[in-house]
Amino acid sequence: MSLAIVHSRALLGLQAPEVTVEVHLANGLPSFTLVGLADTEVKESRERVRAALHNSGLEFPHNKRITVNLAPADLPKEGGRFDLPIALGILAAAGHIDPAALETLELAGELSLAGDLRPVRGALAMALALQRGGPRGAVRRTLVLPRASAEEAARVPGLDLRCADHLMEVVHALQPGEGCVPLHAPQPPPGRPAPPLPDLRDVRGQAVAKRALEIAAAGKHSLLLVGPPGTGKSMLAQRLIGLLPPLEETQALESAAVLSLAGRFDPGAWSQRVLRAPHHSASSVALVGGGSPPRPGEISLAHHGVLFLDELPEFPRAALEALREPLENGRITISRAAQQAEFPARCQLVAAMNPCPCGMLGSTMRACRCTPEAVARYQNRLSGPLLDRIDLRVEVLAIAPEELSSAPDGEPSGSIAARVVAARQRQQARQGVCNAELEAGVLAEHCRAQSAATHFLNTAAARLGWSGRSLHRVMRVARTIADLAGAADTEIGHIAEAIQLRRALPGR
Repeated sequence: MSLAIVHSRALLGLQAPEVTVEVHLANGLPSFTLVGLADTEVKESRERVRAALHNSGLEFPHNKRITVNLAPADLPKEGGRFDLPIALGILAAAGHIDPAALETLELAGELSLAGDLRPVRGALAMALALQRGGPRGAVRRTLVLPRASAEEAARVPGLDLRCADHLMEVVHALQPGEGCVPLHAPQPPPGRPAPPLPDLRDVRGQAVAKRALEIAAAGKHSLLLVGPPGTGKSMLAQRLIGLLPPLEETQALESAAVLSLAGRFDPGAWSQRVLRAPHHSASSVALVGGGSPPRPGEISLAHHGVLFLDELPEFPRAALEALREPLENGRITISRAAQQAEFPARCQLVAAMNPCPCGMLGSTMRACRCTPEAVARYQNRLSGPLLDRIDLRVEVLAIAPEELSSAPDGEPSGSIAARVVAARQRQQARQGVCNAELEAGVLAEHCRAQSAATHFLNTAAARLGWSGRSLHRVMRVARTIADLAGAADTEIGHIAEAIQLRRALPGR
């Protein structure tokens, strides 16, 4: 038989559409042609496959015209994941292995020149796509991956999964009779103990900022810390992740799947929340994703974790504006002429900034040297629509050295985390999501407030000229404060604290 069909999968965002690798051997001038909208990495597999077969002691059909088709033809293919399917397709078409043995398999893996299997990106996405399955009645196939990729995919339940370290292991497993050697089923590696996280007790003073951090953790609210250099803004932001509850199994799988797309998933760090802190020179593509083919950006890599943007006004304006939609919707859609990819982006934003170019505006320690025009120009790097999407805006004031040295130790992160867990449990029991993720249409139902509190909120909104979005965000924050206090309804005190924690930038 001169035709063989092998099943594999491509990557398109978090989707892993099925790809059929068709290999045909024919008489004629010797050649190796690869078609099917393959990029340069895929086309280079011809040389890798040729060398891997030769160095593994297998026969390569040098005197044949080899045609490899990656179907569907209009789906872009990238990476070295098709090396293993192409190699097995050539062997099956040449009669060295039984083509029928490939019908119930899906394979992916990059080959070294010696035939070793190297891991591929997106193993979790492939496993999730196979778990969801195809149409009713479709054959549930066995997924065969390199060992490191298979250990990632083993986190997905309900899969028939096998791993291999070398091309010859797969060939021996497909040979009929006594030569058949079954492939091993991988086990997910045990997760390492989470490293000790920075404790909030290390931060002296700053009671208001610590309270804002607790509220942000309890309701999954975004937070902006504004203050002079050296006041502890970065210390506070880096300690937020220690206040958050552990990831649920579904959340851990979603987070790991996005990290796997970028090749940054560490199996030993399973179920640990991610803290992403990109440098302020990051572009809009680095923050929200892009490229060809589209790759996830920092806001997606921080899915179910924390995205920390230090020196917020120093980021390019276009990059910050690109964050507006995903912060609102929890997802990012990247559209290109040839394809469209969607990535999850439900992370918690924490940002820090100085109030002015010199950083001393509002400080009692040193005088600010900036003119009002310079302050306005600096703060206007952040647009009103972006600030409108940040729930909590808190000043972190400078503390005199003598006060700082005599300040008592603060409350440890463990005590605050226990209150955060209790507040989130109340939210899950009431509405199934965190307060920050409540849709506008159900706010009135789940954020019930006393009549006096509602009147107070409406009066404050009218005087401060808030938008409807600002009003809703204050309602969500007030509901979180009520959950921390264990109150059934939102009271005036909760509304007042939420308003106080949504302050304008200093000097505005």
